[in-house]
Amino acid sequence: MSAAEVIAATQRWLEVAVIGLNLCPFAKAVHVKQQIRYVVTEVRSADELLSGLRDELALLAGADPQDIDTTLLIHPQALTDFIEYSAFLRQAERALRQGGYEGVLQIASFHPAYVFADSTPGDVENCSNRSPFPMLHLLREDSVERAVAAFPDAAEIFERNIETLRGLGHEGWKRLWTDTVE
Repeated sequence: MSAAEVIAATQRWLEVAVIGLNLCPFAKAVHVKQQIRYVVTEVRSADELLSGLRDELALLAGADPQDIDTTLLIHPQALTDFIEYSAFLRQAERALRQGGYEGVLQIASFHPAYVFADSTPGDVENCSNRSPFPMLHLLREDSVERAVAAFPDAAEIFERNIETLRGLGHEGWKRLWTDTVE
């Protein structure tokens, strides 16, 4: 797939699942304001991805939040295995700390085979973090804090997502994608 096709699929996922199901009530505003930076990398190894991550952390930290509030670092050819991806997250967090971004930026994780620690691979609630491609979501701590302050029940988002996805079920999740293909 071309970078444009990867971005289009990622935007569709964002619009249909993340915003459409309200899995993240904070996503709509930055999407509408076009403050999301989509970066598709062609890297194939964890080391190459780590280098790209460092670059993107620096870019996001130095950018005007009105222009770039958050970054999706999409890496369709690197860390396609979820276990390897999960292990890489420790390196990603270390890079964030070593770059001096702790308390400034944070990293959220999304992967096509995402499995929460307390669930099994077949549990539908894993879909809340299942993206079309492996990606690292780089967020500004200030933006997260403002969004949480504006959302009265931010602590309940995870539980609400579980309810939403269990109510939808696997068939509803599949239908969601086939119903929006036109």
